[in-house]
Amino acid sequence: MEKVLIKDAHIVNEGSITHGDVYIEDGIIKEINSSISVKSPDVHIFDAEGRHLLPGVIDDQVHFREPGLTHKADIGSESAAAVAGGITSFIEMPNTNPQTTTIEKLEEKFAIAAKSSYANYSFMFGGTNDNLDEIKRLDKKACAGLKLFLGSSTGNMLVDDEHVLREIFKSTDLVISVHCEDEETIRKNMEIYTGRYGDDIPINMHPIIRSEEACYLSSSKAIALAKETGARLHVFHLSTAKEMELFTNKIPLKDKKITAEVCIHHLWFSDADYDEKGTLIKWNPAVKTQSDQDALWEALLDGRLDVIATDHAPHTLKEKQNVYTKAPSGGPLVQHALPAMLEMYHEEKISLEKIVEKMCHNPAILFDVEKRGFIRPGYHADLVLVDLNNPWTVTKENILYKCKWSPFEGSTFKSRISHTFVNGKLAYKNFKVYDERYGQRLTFDR
Repeated sequence: MEKVLIKDAHIVNEGSITHGDVYIEDGIIKEINSSISVKSPDVHIFDAEGRHLLPGVIDDQVHFREPGLTHKADIGSESAAAVAGGITSFIEMPNTNPQTTTIEKLEEKFAIAAKSSYANYSFMFGGTNDNLDEIKRLDKKACAGLKLFLGSSTGNMLVDDEHVLREIFKSTDLVISVHCEDEETIRKNMEIYTGRYGDDIPINMHPIIRSEEACYLSSSKAIALAKETGARLHVFHLSTAKEMELFTNKIPLKDKKITAEVCIHHLWFSDADYDEKGTLIKWNPAVKTQSDQDALWEALLDGRLDVIATDHAPHTLKEKQNVYTKAPSGGPLVQHALPAMLEMYHEEKISLEKIVEKMCHNPAILFDVEKRGFIRPGYHADLVLVDLNNPWTVTKENILYKCKWSPFEGSTFKSRISHTFVNGKLAYKNFKVYDERYGQRLTFDR
């Protein structure tokens, strides 16, 4: 039996910060108290020295590119970067090669992760225009949920058959997570700007091509369909002020049928950053205006936006440096997401308790993740020690992504992740990810 005692921590959990100790046996939290003494000589004692102890972050939207796109990333490399960033559990998307659109391919990804993942893992099952029968066969405890692309993105998994879409919404109890952008609107905008510029469209046209209108048309349609069919809907990576009117904060999260997510890049960057960052901050949906970002922050803090995620989607630097029409959308974020949010804490935009709510507690509630996302007795000991006053700068030398670049390169963060525990084991300490892989398959209380 492995025993771990974390001493002298400021524990950030369930809306409060308390000073105390956490005792762990065999990867499970056994006791949380103001002072714990264990006399057994085989206890590993970690002195937190007053640092803040958070539940491990659960990132509900990542693209780790395996199988088929492993020149960009793989489950091993990106889960290591995630653990370095305090993310102890991830849910990965289906637009790999081959796509995760059959139960057989889903299980193949679980087999890869079982051998290579440093963090806990699950996968979304991808819906298409022609795999409704496979969706109906899914065991709701076997994977995190269902992912639908209602706007085309990496992997060409657009679901644009209205009849199929309605049948999917009617046919599953799983959380349906959606990428919402109206394809017809985007195509028309692309025709205008390719006619004007050819392939070398200025990057600041990206939020005009993938516009507010494209986002709102698609998300409002998905929400209307969910209300009509009673489906459980989660709208990924919202990016516009207009979409915020579609969501409510008047229902507790556990009772919401329609939930919403915002990503780090939409909270951090605006269209003012395109001149400096160029295609490095080309995402779908696009980073939009400062007014949009302000509205996202307001909705995050008042409860209309339920979850903060990364949409971690790495490409090689060479790929990203192509002209507009050939530069893929997406970027790497898992290593720097929590430090970025802690920077927002220092700027007094958000509290530590709210960061933990949106990045740890709420993803666990929303996806029914079993015994993770909280610091509670009986829960898995996925824990992160954070030093709030230990500045560091993102450089190529300390970037762990396989693609070896970050949109945060050159940024200095005031806070750093000092230790990450995955299932009670020390997986990361001060810029070093340990060789052992402690990740487990996520289970769901459904």
